[in-house]
Amino acid sequence: MPQFDPSTFPAQIFWLGVMFIALYFVMVNHAIPRISEVLEDRQRRIDSDLERAQQLKADADLAIVRYERALAESRAQAQGVMKQTSERLAREAESRNKDLARRLTDQIKAGETRIQVAKDQALAHVQQVAVDVAGAAVARLVGTAPDAAQLDAAVAAAMQEQTR
Repeated sequence: MPQFDPSTFPAQIFWLGVMFIALYFVMVNHAIPRISEVLEDRQRRIDSDLERAQQLKADADLAIVRYERALAESRAQAQGVMKQTSERLAREAESRNKDLARRLTDQIKAGETRIQVAKDQALAHVQQVAVDVAGAAVARLVGTAPDAAQLDAAVAAAMQEQTR
């Protein structure tokens, strides 16, 4: 193998140095600047994307804050509407209850008046029936019809005595 022949070592070392220097200049002048440009461009894109992500995150946080504020306002507004509605319904129910109570009171008074009138009529009829029954009983027991004025006075006295 020629590369292991010691007589060719100086030529190999010379060409090794020439190739090393040539590759060094190619790398320094062409490859490394391009790699640097690519790395710098990549870093710029990463930084730009990070800035954009931070801006989008800030926008999202702001949107969340606005959403939560709008949600809280909506809840407060809904609570207000519910409170107004319940108060209005309570007032309407109270008004209806008062109206119903008034009508029931009027009906009770009218009923009591009717009952009193019916009671008075019934008592008048009861007195007349008592007079008729007492007259019939006396007529049957004694055999003669009693005096109507005396019979009326006796029944009236008995009824007044009962009501005391």
